[in-house]
Amino acid sequence: MSDNLSIARLTPDKVFAELNTARRGLTTAEAQARLEEYGANRIPELKKRSLVWSFLANFYHTFALLLWFSAVLAFVAAMPELGWAIIGVVVINALFSFWQEFKAEKATEALKKMVPQFAKVIRDGDMQQILAAELVPGDLIVLEEGDSISADARLIEEYELRCNNATFTGESEPANRTADAIGQKEITILEAPNFVFSGTSIAAGGGKAIVFATGEETQFGHVALLTQTVHVDLSPLQKEVKRVALIVAFLAIAVGGALFVAGYSIAKLALADAAIFAIGMIVANVPEGLLPTLSLALAAAVQKMVKENALVKKLSSVETLGSATVICTDKTGTLTQNEMTVRKIWTNQEEIDVLGVGYDPAGSFTKDEQPLEATDAAERLSAVLKASSYCNNARLSAPNEEKPGWTILGDPTEAALLVATRKAGYDYMAAMETETRLYELPFESIRKRMSAIHTVHDVARFPEAGAKEKATHEVAYIKGAPREVIDLCTHVWINGKAEKLTDAARNKILERNDTFAREALRVLAFAYRENPTKEKNYTVEAVENNLTFVGLMAMIDPPRLEVEEAVKKCQRAHIRVIMITGDYGLTAESIARRIGIVKGENVRILTGTDLDKMENEELDHILKEEEVLFARVAPDHKLLIATRLKEMGEVVAMTGDGVNDAPALKKADIGVAMGIAGTDVAKEAADVILLDDNFATIVNAISEGRAVYDNIKKFIVYIFAHLGPEAIPFIIFILFRTPLPITPMQIIAIDLGTETLPALALGVEKAEPDIMQRPPRSNKDTLLNKSVLFRAYLFIGLIEGALVVLAYFWVLLRSGWHMGMVIPIGHPLMVEASTMSFLAIVATQVGTVVACRTNRESVFRIGLFSNPWIIWGLVFEIGITIALIYVPPVAKFFGMFPLGWHDWLFVAPFPFVVFFAEEARKWFSRRREVANTSV
Repeated sequence: MSDNLSIARLTPDKVFAELNTARRGLTTAEAQARLEEYGANRIPELKKRSLVWSFLANFYHTFALLLWFSAVLAFVAAMPELGWAIIGVVVINALFSFWQEFKAEKATEALKKMVPQFAKVIRDGDMQQILAAELVPGDLIVLEEGDSISADARLIEEYELRCNNATFTGESEPANRTADAIGQKEITILEAPNFVFSGTSIAAGGGKAIVFATGEETQFGHVALLTQTVHVDLSPLQKEVKRVALIVAFLAIAVGGALFVAGYSIAKLALADAAIFAIGMIVANVPEGLLPTLSLALAAAVQKMVKENALVKKLSSVETLGSATVICTDKTGTLTQNEMTVRKIWTNQEEIDVLGVGYDPAGSFTKDEQPLEATDAAERLSAVLKASSYCNNARLSAPNEEKPGWTILGDPTEAALLVATRKAGYDYMAAMETETRLYELPFESIRKRMSAIHTVHDVARFPEAGAKEKATHEVAYIKGAPREVIDLCTHVWINGKAEKLTDAARNKILERNDTFAREALRVLAFAYRENPTKEKNYTVEAVENNLTFVGLMAMIDPPRLEVEEAVKKCQRAHIRVIMITGDYGLTAESIARRIGIVKGENVRILTGTDLDKMENEELDHILKEEEVLFARVAPDHKLLIATRLKEMGEVVAMTGDGVNDAPALKKADIGVAMGIAGTDVAKEAADVILLDDNFATIVNAISEGRAVYDNIKKFIVYIFAHLGPEAIPFIIFILFRTPLPITPMQIIAIDLGTETLPALALGVEKAEPDIMQRPPRSNKDTLLNKSVLFRAYLFIGLIEGALVVLAYFWVLLRSGWHMGMVIPIGHPLMVEASTMSFLAIVATQVGTVVACRTNRESVFRIGLFSNPWIIWGLVFEIGITIALIYVPPVAKFFGMFPLGWHDWLFVAPFPFVVFFAEEARKWFSRRREVANTSV
């Protein structure tokens, strides 16, 4: 390859020769050979932090340092067993945390691969869609608005093309591009106006370009290799969990200190014994498993969302989804099926019905319910069919061995227009052989129109252009929103000729448009103009005026079957759904009523023009007080709506698919891009990508987000509940001088072994059945709130504590102990009684983990065995308990006594006592909520 800048100095024709390619593109064989020569179009990633350093990081975070400090104190207090046990806690927690982080990282990498970037290329003379990684130098790429550019390329055609080069220049204003040679100007490669670069995007227009650099040879590749960094910010929930964990850790130190003072001064323990017990309480209360559980819960939610077609780009987005209060959604493709079918055509002042659905061109036409022959239909509709197929960039592909049905490449709306022409027997491909497209004015969401300028090489089909001297001339074909097109028309096509468009005729067209719109049909208008400009100045202002109207085509895009129920689910969950569409207001209202978004008689339909004239205060009032939907709006209006809703304190989820939707997607709390219809720019700006473009998928994702927050609360309740049964016996020991009820080593055994897996299993619990019947959680709601503390400490904790004390005294009293009898530490009876306390805590926690599977609903409603991780966690917990008590070396290390079968029978009811007590509390809580609601 030659010096890249020299390519900019060549004319487009010479560029083909220089880069050894052709207007038909590379052949498949040439592309494969170049892929082997140049390698895949990827930028090598810099090495991330090594696995060794990632593992070691788990040994010096706040909680680990606190445990290291406790271990040092244990060695100083001449309790090496306790010191080694604490070190074991640190090591095991580090291993587990590292494994969770490793799995989460792998899951994130897998998610990135699930939305590969594509590029449109011309190979073997046909336009194809390939993986961007397969681009090679010499490929002829097709560029359209919203595309991300995946390689450095030289433009050879452009239609009003503007490129967003902010990646390199920092300028937000899109830069105009040209296909012309730059001559001998002295410029840098980044200043070349006929180059497009990897890492940038098409802001407007379209064109074609030839790739000259891929992978690390691109300008973006040079920069990326110098600037790659890996930095992940903590999400709000992660920060809150970290804050809660720190608070609990400091409380643990305070409790440990208080127990040390009480044990030494009141219970008259030896200084070393009091210190040892305080250390045990500190270690037991450090919530070192909280952050790994959060990572597990988020990762599990993301994996589940992917299976339900919602790809979450960042784990932190899951929790924000769960607190959404408003969903601002597009109509086409999100609420509807995005399978356009032309149902009605209005042209020559008559309406013709089109039969048949989908993209299969098998169908027919009727007028006044009478069938029309295909030739008759083609003749009647020739003007509008020609305009709709020429002003069109879609392609239809016939069935083949790989794809048994008709498929499309391009916009579904444009494809529907082509299907209608084929149903009429109009061979637009043959007709286009007599015309060549000169230029295109791409569709823009602001002006809501598209124009295609063609050179006609034979006598035009329109009679007024039939003279021989006009055998070669230009025609502009225009399609767009009816009102926007009709406003530019001065003539109308009637009975084979253009006539003056009177006000009466104009009103008749608009009335027909409104009639179609009320039937939930999406309507496009079509027009043309002969010889639009003599100076070859193909601008919007020069081309799109003095048009001749040829007809309307009305398409049905039915609502998705599942959307109505999804909207109802949102309403039950107190989530407001607002439709924001570029479509016509009456069409939008018809769809919105059909699926239940609006129901009242006085629905406010605001257009972009209305918003431009409206003060923020008035818009805020409408958003708060009225049923409203937004139609004929531009992307900047979506940004305004998102901004106002956020200012009102709402948590906003915003959908979008166009390049200009990116600011609104970024502004919203959750940006949701369409995976099928969305542009690369929209996907890049979004937090979530809907792989099926389905509104119902958003609702399911919100449910999963709520479940994550619920599951973290369940974990906290479960972990905090065992603090009561560990602290209460010790308080009794201090006040009544009983034998030591539980040892620090036994407390660590609970924290180190028995509680780990059951606690983590709560992190992957499914959403409760009523989770989408509650209001979104308040921004003021915290993980460690009053209800959590009451449930953990004052309810479950006290019940567990009472049962543990009962088991402890049962062993003492049956052995002849009485109040006032002194039993020294290490005495067999003390060891037996403390082991019984340990077993009782384990038994009560078995009941607690099952009870904590729901925060509000009965566990029986979700199924006792619906979470297999809980079952395996309990098997693990019981197995570890048996090993701790009966394996001699382990039992000796942790100070355990081999209890008899009657001891196990005594504690056997404990799980059921805790479980049914918590079930009763939830039942009363639900009853109270119902009573309050009815009042």
